[in-house]
Amino acid sequence: MVNASLVAMEINSMLPGMETPRGTEDYEGFYHLVTMSGECAKAQLNYIVRDHDKNFFEARKNTLRLIEKNMNEKWGAGTVTLTLTDQYKNMAEIIAGCMHLIDNAKLACENTGIAPIIMPIRGGTDGCQLSFKGLPCPNLGTGGHAYHGPYEHITVEGMDKSVDVVMELIRLYAK
Repeated sequence: MVNASLVAMEINSMLPGMETPRGTEDYEGFYHLVTMSGECAKAQLNYIVRDHDKNFFEARKNTLRLIEKNMNEKWGAGTVTLTLTDQYKNMAEIIAGCMHLIDNAKLACENTGIAPIIMPIRGGTDGCQLSFKGLPCPNLGTGGHAYHGPYEHITVEGMDKSVDVVMELIRLYAK
């Protein structure tokens, strides 16, 4: 008998242990186990796979394919089924042709008393989706804190400042 929950645990153990959101930073890619469920007969692992570099991203997906192949060789054909769905790509390739967006975003921040902080966004964003649909849309930031956790929040002052930046961007493009 093959215990699906134990197979799932084995699959997770085959991934690089420190290549998680917690163990990586900036432009480093990761595997993020989002949900898992299982019992003896059936188990499911759902991951988000991210990387800023297209080649490294493809390599991560190939790692998952190799794990699927190896596990099916070990436990029997059809034991493991991998489904990959690309959700987000690195929008840098789109934004690179529209640097006026970045320049004006920086200027809007400076004009409203904010020192721009340029840093990679490590998760998927609506701006990424919009960029690949023909509307280049770099991330401006929100002023939020402690993202994706129980203490995620934003202050009223942060929201007000975000509005100021957007209004300044509109002013810059209107002239």
